[in-house]
Amino acid sequence: MAHYVAIVEDAGPEHSVGVWFPDLPGCTSGGDDIDEALRNAPEALQLYAESLENDGKSLPRPRTLTELKAEPEIANDIKTYMVALIELPARAYAAE
Repeated sequence: MAHYVAIVEDAGPEHSVGVWFPDLPGCTSGGDDIDEALRNAPEALQLYAESLENDGKSLPRPRTLTELKAEPEIANDIKTYMVALIELPARAYAAE
């Protein structure tokens, strides 16, 4: 199974929690709290994969956390926010 690194931005109890994937430009998710945002993230991956497939493209290879830390812009976000590994749902993975 493929797992993508997600950056989880929690701006506090008065704000929604955002999730984005450095390897997948434009693939975002969110929720009212961290738990909900993380529960919603696999669906965002699946929809992103389906969209790429419909366009005749495939998902990029997920980079490791070490690889992402080598990029200064992403490394700063990794230091600032929570990081999670989100599994690409099997049905989306099979579509690759």
